[in-house]
Amino acid sequence: MGRLTRRALLAGVSAGVGIYAGRALLAPTGASGPVFPFDVKPENGGILLNDASELSPTSVARHITITADPMTQTVETIRGLMGEARSASQSFAASAARHSMGGQSLAKDGTVLTLDQQWLEADPAARTYRVAAGIRWSTVIAKLDAIGFSPAVMQSNNDFGVASTYSVNAHGWPVRFSGCGSTVRSVKMVLADGTLVSCSRSENAELFQHAMGGYGLIGVITELELDMVPNSRLAPTFEHLAGSDLGTRFAQVLDEDSTVQMAYGRLDVSLDRFFEDGLLISYRPVADQSDIQAATGSGFISRVSREIFRRQVGSDWMKHTRWWTETSLGPFIAGEATRNSLMNEPVVTLDDLDPLRTDILHEYFVAPSRFAEFIALCRDVIPASFQQLLNVTLRYVDIDRDSVLAYAFEPRIAAVMLFSQEKTVRGEKDMARMTRELIERVLAIGGTYYLPYRPHASVDQLVRAYPRAAAFAARKREFDEGLLFRNHLWDAYLGKL
Repeated sequence: MGRLTRRALLAGVSAGVGIYAGRALLAPTGASGPVFPFDVKPENGGILLNDASELSPTSVARHITITADPMTQTVETIRGLMGEARSASQSFAASAARHSMGGQSLAKDGTVLTLDQQWLEADPAARTYRVAAGIRWSTVIAKLDAIGFSPAVMQSNNDFGVASTYSVNAHGWPVRFSGCGSTVRSVKMVLADGTLVSCSRSENAELFQHAMGGYGLIGVITELELDMVPNSRLAPTFEHLAGSDLGTRFAQVLDEDSTVQMAYGRLDVSLDRFFEDGLLISYRPVADQSDIQAATGSGFISRVSREIFRRQVGSDWMKHTRWWTETSLGPFIAGEATRNSLMNEPVVTLDDLDPLRTDILHEYFVAPSRFAEFIALCRDVIPASFQQLLNVTLRYVDIDRDSVLAYAFEPRIAAVMLFSQEKTVRGEKDMARMTRELIERVLAIGGTYYLPYRPHASVDQLVRAYPRAAAFAARKREFDEGLLFRNHLWDAYLGKL
């Protein structure tokens, strides 16, 4: 039985960031009232856009989609749209699938550009590939798989755009890497004044460092060059251990065994034994690397697994059942799989299909040596909240030596948490209160939090989590004097620094 089947039966959310997008904007009514009423309308004759949270309805003046390759004419089209926005005193934001959760890809009353492209050129000798900014990882996998290669790092689901991954500096579950940006060789980008520049660690390096994890606030990326590695067939190893030991054990395994190519961890989320038990899954190449099959995708079992996963809401019994499948059943049915197949999973197979709830992600980064403290603070905060935690995935993130808004100044364990939240005023207030408390406790142990999610942190918390945020904001004002590139992250946080 293939690994995707095992993974589906375990009802996981891949090995990392799974963000759902594309559902209709709906909000329930009730005693606690709606978060957003049904009569939300665009302002000034604009267009209503939202992001994956379903809680960020934003009125924009224009929404344009570009599907053409990054040729001269495409660049000219982007320049023209930027000029029109500037003339109208509008903000401008480029995006792909808008998988963020706090309006980081939305420009209020501005122009929103969606890039949805297919272009890729690979150089097997150099082990690099060039792509259009708006290509999705699913297309990258398909094209690289056909020539025997794989992305060095990508986000853990295949729905996202490559430039968006660079712009939020997302990480993946291939190990001994920092964010995906660490595997980007160069980018081409249109600046606020219309100049097309090439940026890398040796050319326009400051622009490169600010755009990596810069949330589109520096320029519009048109193409990127990234590292690729040979595709390979891998086999999993499962290690069951105490949840508090996962951080140090994760780092130890990587230090001791250089053959590990991919790895992630899980925690038991049932309330009666919250975070007590952990599972570490690591993947190593098998001896026989001949006859590697084409990358597979999500199948019937993955769709069936949604029922198991979704029934965890309010049910410790179902959470126990899922944990048993991961720790007891999983090791018996796991099989070999290619590197590309392991990453070739969309988020949509586990969509909740519930108009009254939405999936909200958190992510926290802590040093492996302080992971036990992280477990303890989560036990104090999360079970006492009114939120439904459905999944935790742990990954290893190496030092980020490039991005100005870095979240890993030292090796970190990343804890990706998926909550199912009511779309009500009460649900939003409870989530905001819990989020701020978690962030405060994580900061106290030297950790930080990830910026693409709900905007519940205080400005002070962001500054303490990202000590170069004020410097980033100041340099952004120099790169973009008219503040053409703006989004909710700028308006609510960085623009206040």
